[in-house]
Amino acid sequence: MTALLITVVIVLLSFNGYQYMSSRKLRSDIRYISDKLEQITGDSHRGEKLLMMTDEPILRELLRAVNHLLEANQEATAGYAKTEMSMKRMLSNISHDLKTPLTVVVGYIETLHHTPDMPPEERRYMLDKVNRKALEVLSLINKFFDLAVLESADKNLPLSRIALNELCRQSILEFYETLSAQQFEVRIDIPDTPLYAFANEEALKRILNNLLSNAIRYGRDGRMLGLALRADKDSVYIDVTDKGKGIAEKDQNQVFERMYTLEDSRNKSYQGSGLGLTITKRLADKLQGSIQLRSRPFEETVFTVKLHRMIEGKRAE
Repeated sequence: MTALLITVVIVLLSFNGYQYMSSRKLRSDIRYISDKLEQITGDSHRGEKLLMMTDEPILRELLRAVNHLLEANQEATAGYAKTEMSMKRMLSNISHDLKTPLTVVVGYIETLHHTPDMPPEERRYMLDKVNRKALEVLSLINKFFDLAVLESADKNLPLSRIALNELCRQSILEFYETLSAQQFEVRIDIPDTPLYAFANEEALKRILNNLLSNAIRYGRDGRMLGLALRADKDSVYIDVTDKGKGIAEKDQNQVFERMYTLEDSRNKSYQGSGLGLTITKRLADKLQGSIQLRSRPFEETVFTVKLHRMIEGKRAE
């Protein structure tokens, strides 16, 4: 009997000792997790994960949850930093793009004000310059407004069945005089078979207008502009092509960002606000579509708009 009691006491003492050591180890592990987590979150650029060897199932589950949260926090931090950099660049470009024409306007107005006896022809020339620069500023402000509206959460575009063949023909015809004056070779590949997309007509016209005017401005060295319409089972595609200076590979992932402009876009012959392609991308997103770019400078630059195809009044699945 005495031996049995001693055995029971030893077992209980051993169990209590094990429980105490486990509890102590658990407290130590939790303290380590707490301290390490404070270190990592205190330096958001470290990008570390919380690593620890443990046999405790509850701790392993806790570590998985904490690391998932850390990953989300690091992604959010990186996204914020990218947005902040984009906003700084955008503000810098806005300042430049507004300041330049306004400086010209002020200069001409001062000249007109201080030269009352200026010849009528010269006066008309300067007033024409003032008018064009004022319209340039107004156009830029309108683009800022359009982008803000497109990026607002409550802006939705009504989508319906849109006939693409005629819309593409009309879009290229709007640039007929410009293309003829600049002696562009125009290549149009629009099939006779009617193709329909799930889209918004006004938004799609704006997308094509932006892409065609962009191809004319930046593709003038190649003197070629192409517009093609094609489809597969589920989607329709509109390709706008030029053979101009193109876009270097390092810039291709950034051309759709707010106010992003290529290094030489500040040259007079290649000026642009950097908003056109951003607006085009936002419009494509609103149409539940996408836009892609591939470019080989002075060989071929192609912007491709992809939209959901509609067949017999229904979206292709």
